[in-house]
Amino acid sequence: MADTSSNTNSATLALRRRLPDNRLGDVLFSLGLMAKAPYFATVLPLVEEIEPGYARVAAPKWFGVHNHIGTFHAIAACNLAEAAMGALMEATTPNTHRWIPKGMSTQYLAKATTGLTAHAELAAPVDFAEITEGRDVVVSIRILDKAGKEVVHCDITTWVTPK
Repeated sequence: MADTSSNTNSATLALRRRLPDNRLGDVLFSLGLMAKAPYFATVLPLVEEIEPGYARVAAPKWFGVHNHIGTFHAIAACNLAEAAMGALMEATTPNTHRWIPKGMSTQYLAKATTGLTAHAELAAPVDFAEITEGRDVVVSIRILDKAGKEVVHCDITTWVTPK
């Protein structure tokens, strides 16, 4: 998990905590995420849980994410992974720092025939106070189908710098 001592000033996390702690709050927060990064809307993400060092984001299987064989398109799953990573990094990164995606490594493990849920976690603990220049921070994302089977795995490297 992240060193959360410096995360108390995450504006994103503060916003989520001001919204109702229920499905309505999840929907409102997710709409804000899509407004901030409109491309995420293509997978209809629902941020179900967000805290420093962890985010869980679900996406339904609908015709907009289908590939030619009717399963969840691999790149749509990558979009879901990036949405989960973004939610995690926004909740984790203190306002003294900024982040940007730098690269993604993806493994397609099985056909995704259902809606998916992305579980994003920091690959290693991060002490933001130690980041005085640029540093890579890796977010590991497990994407599970409705049966709990991992169908896609992504590691997204972000570049974190002080502001």
